[in-house]
Amino acid sequence: MGKLDVAMLRYLTAEDFRVLTAVEMGMKNHELVPGSLVASIANLRHGGVHKLMKDLCKHRLLTYERGKHYDGYRLTNSGYDYLSLKALTNRKVIASFGNQIGVGKESNIYTVADEDGKPLCLKLHRLGRTCFRNIKEKRDYHAHRNKASWLYLSRISATKEFAYMKALYDRDFPVPKPIDFNRHCVVMELVSGGPLTHVTSVAEPDQLYDELMNLIVRLGNCGVIHGDFNEFNIMIDTDGHPVIIDFPQMVSTRHPNAELYFDRDVRCVREFFKKRFGYESAEYPRFADLERDDQLDAEVACSGYKRSKDVEDELLQEMGIGLEVSDDEDSDQGENDTDTNTNKYSEDEIANLRRQVEASIEHDETKITESITNKTNKLSINDDEIPELVPAPMKNKETDEDNETEKHNDTDKEVDKNSQKYRLAMIEKALSDVRSMRSYTSASTIAPEVVKQQVKKNLEVRQKKMERKKAIAKGEASAVTRVRRDNRETIRESHGLWGWDE
Repeated sequence: MGKLDVAMLRYLTAEDFRVLTAVEMGMKNHELVPGSLVASIANLRHGGVHKLMKDLCKHRLLTYERGKHYDGYRLTNSGYDYLSLKALTNRKVIASFGNQIGVGKESNIYTVADEDGKPLCLKLHRLGRTCFRNIKEKRDYHAHRNKASWLYLSRISATKEFAYMKALYDRDFPVPKPIDFNRHCVVMELVSGGPLTHVTSVAEPDQLYDELMNLIVRLGNCGVIHGDFNEFNIMIDTDGHPVIIDFPQMVSTRHPNAELYFDRDVRCVREFFKKRFGYESAEYPRFADLERDDQLDAEVACSGYKRSKDVEDELLQEMGIGLEVSDDEDSDQGENDTDTNTNKYSEDEIANLRRQVEASIEHDETKITESITNKTNKLSINDDEIPELVPAPMKNKETDEDNETEKHNDTDKEVDKNSQKYRLAMIEKALSDVRSMRSYTSASTIAPEVVKQQVKKNLEVRQKKMERKKAIAKGEASAVTRVRRDNRETIRESHGLWGWDE
């Protein structure tokens, strides 16, 4: 993240930049861009693209990472720097690259020069440093998103700073002249002087104190608050006048914590003058004394200004950058879209399958109910026809043999259908038919509602499993298969150490 070596820039070919641009475009909705997708976007042959990506990884412009579900390439900070410098060079904005003159918690400062040899200042935004990672709590770069890549946040930070600097420069504020920007790089005029923190003494500290306080009030009257107005972000030129730098953290006076930020800026200046120059004044501006006379916060869509989403993104869209580039939320959405396309069943097919299962269950319930009702109707007997039941005599083997003999002898006789014995036999036969019908019609004793709920639950579980499936990039080895292969090779080379030998 620190030093930038631009020695390789002159040796990169057009195909190399084509591959870097393809990886950048793939990172809009991929955390790791597969090699096949890079070849498809770059419109180059797969073999040639893999060779180019291998060389770029060797020079640390790309990095090849192995993920849990698939492997792919990621654009590094150096690769992102090269893309920005190439674009600025093609625009004839910069022609040479100099030394590093400053390092901040979220940026690196370099000296550059244009084709005429005029020195300029190049600021590379470096959000994501170890010392500055709680940006989500301090800035509204995420907007409505939950996650975003550091390259994308650096791009948004540079765009906001260029917009603030341009608006302030047009209002004759003492700020560096903005020249151009691309991605996370901002080119501005080089200030002849040094930061206030390096100044040990001044001839008239009261005059410098008044100038700084007037700048704070003037910014507040325009509707903005610097938010980090201290000795590190105030430059002193050769004439002894202050020049303000570093604007990404600016907020509107309508921000909920605007008074807190305003008082903090005033307190930073007062404490510095008291410690460094021994100067303390009883007069200092207050937030309630501001008189708004401009709408700078509305012009640049400053943080804390109440606006609609279209107005919020209007300035950024005019500058050629949108808020939908390279964020993790788009990454998740892209992966979900890929998984949906690879599912075996679509949502409509699964819903249709559910309806068919429910209809079949209802049809079986209706059929069973009708058959039982019909059998019951046949067995319905009037009270007058109910015969008087008598206990059956005890049976033994001899009586059984006598009954069998009588049964064979009486086959030729005419059966009395009005007899009590005949009626009991018919009732017992009907009941046995009902029992047999129930046995083969439904072999389960579970209630139909329980079966219906279980089938629906199984369908939902299967649908969730399908949604969790991840597509394996074509031309790339699966990470899971690779791990299994490595373990198998380790076991084979152990010569029976793991309890078995091939």
